[in-house]
Amino acid sequence: MKKPILEHPYYIRIGTEYYKIVNIPLFSGDSLKTIKKWKKSEIITDEGKDAINSIKKFDGFCFIPSHTNYRKEIKGFYNQYEEIDIVPKEGDFTETLKFLTHIYGEQMEIGLDYITLLWRHPTQILPILCLVSDERHTGKTTFLNWLKLIFQGNMTINKNEDFRSRFNADWASKSIVAVDEVLLDKKEDSERIKNLSTAVSYKTESKGVDKVESFFIGKFILCSNNETNFIQVDEKEIRYWVIKVHTLPQVYGDPKYLDKLRLELPHFIDHLNKRKISSPNK
Repeated sequence: MKKPILEHPYYIRIGTEYYKIVNIPLFSGDSLKTIKKWKKSEIITDEGKDAINSIKKFDGFCFIPSHTNYRKEIKGFYNQYEEIDIVPKEGDFTETLKFLTHIYGEQMEIGLDYITLLWRHPTQILPILCLVSDERHTGKTTFLNWLKLIFQGNMTINKNEDFRSRFNADWASKSIVAVDEVLLDKKEDSERIKNLSTAVSYKTESKGVDKVESFFIGKFILCSNNETNFIQVDEKEIRYWVIKVHTLPQVYGDPKYLDKLRLELPHFIDHLNKRKISSPNK
């Protein structure tokens, strides 16, 4: 009796092309999971000829965002949206609630709705969240890093020049596009963000590769030390949600503050899965 062929954990075939699943080390100590084209001949050289038979085959790529019912393979296609590895678990998340109360202030309930929608309904259109303050140590960057811990490879934190570049493949497929220390004071910057905030598709462009129209679900979060001129906003514009954030002593008083929030993530995610959204969908 023949032994069943096990699927190879590192290689996949999409259509007629071979890819290797790799984890790129980051300076933070974490890693970024991605797939890179790999030659069939090199796979045979490294793994042996029999390894080809164990490589999972897909008809093509698809992009189906989900955090609560994730599937990597959908009708023979490979889902490019990344799986979240946080396992929800009942427990205490007091420090997280304190931190979010600091960020959102009196709009805390709406803030929780915002994060709940990001988690449970990643394709829903949401306002452009802007955290601004001319004070220091407010927790704005900590908030972005905390969201990155939740959404992992489905979120990117950019600088102004990253957003302005015409090569957008590194962020156009993300669920959250954050811009830290933002100063997008040109009219075209504002128009671009406004249009993308309500767009359902977008043309992705990489160096040396033709533009490809793809599904766009990005939610923009802007953080800035410039309270009044970080971006041009028309008087009647309703797509921006601007919050002034004040100093949070814990951010610079405790170098392991983000680690404390990290420990509570399974408990907070469990809460997001269960809580009732209070804001009307309109």
